[in-house]
Amino acid sequence: MTDSTKTDLKQVTTSRRTVIDPALSEDLMEWILAPENLRKAWHQVKANHGAPGVDGMTIEEFPAFAREHWASIRQALRDETYQPSPAWRTEIPKRQGKGTRLLGIPTVVDRIIQQAIAQVLGPIFDPEFSASSFGFRPGRSAHQAGKQIQSYIKTGYRIAVDLDLAKFFDRVNHDALMARVARKVRDKALLRLMGKYLRAGVLVGEQLQPTETGVPQGAIGMKLSRKCQCRVTAVSVGAHPVTQELGSGAALA
Repeated sequence: MTDSTKTDLKQVTTSRRTVIDPALSEDLMEWILAPENLRKAWHQVKANHGAPGVDGMTIEEFPAFAREHWASIRQALRDETYQPSPAWRTEIPKRQGKGTRLLGIPTVVDRIIQQAIAQVLGPIFDPEFSASSFGFRPGRSAHQAGKQIQSYIKTGYRIAVDLDLAKFFDRVNHDALMARVARKVRDKALLRLMGKYLRAGVLVGEQLQPTETGVPQGAIGMKLSRKCQCRVTAVSVGAHPVTQELGSGAALA
């Protein structure tokens, strides 16, 4: 990272997180590939205990693999020659027996890279979210959302509107998503890498299927999609306006 980049990528420390000024986010790949950020990403992926991807590598097998191959993977990311693997497609039953949900399981390596990306981009987009948005945000939970609803009830509201977008992640428009990300992210190398992840495809049985639209549910990058694809203004708990970020997105040294 150059001295000018260190100067430009100013950080604003808050009580809960460190935020990178989005207007100055031109060299984010160096932040993503920083050893501390990658170690944090690995610990998070390890804690999630996910299943193997298309290469069959387990969480337990990754440390030995990383000792031999991680330096070349990191260099490939810097050189923009890294090619993500397709996600492995599987299905899980939906709650209450309402059919099945398609999941895309990336390889352990790709989950770590995607998590590292999400850790850097999250603080750029998160500050713009509504105070009424609780899903997939650091330091926020469904329990807090419940408490906020209880506070509305105490003030006299009696009606809650529950909204869902059917097959939202299956229909995410890649161009629209990347255009929204590019409004805040100037690092062209990072944008190209994210594009590769969106187009990496899914392996269904032994057949590779392209992903021209949508984001596989199960990929860490999907978290970013929730945050930056579109804003939906809903009416909640008795005509109380709530703005929520929805979208698609993605995941050592």
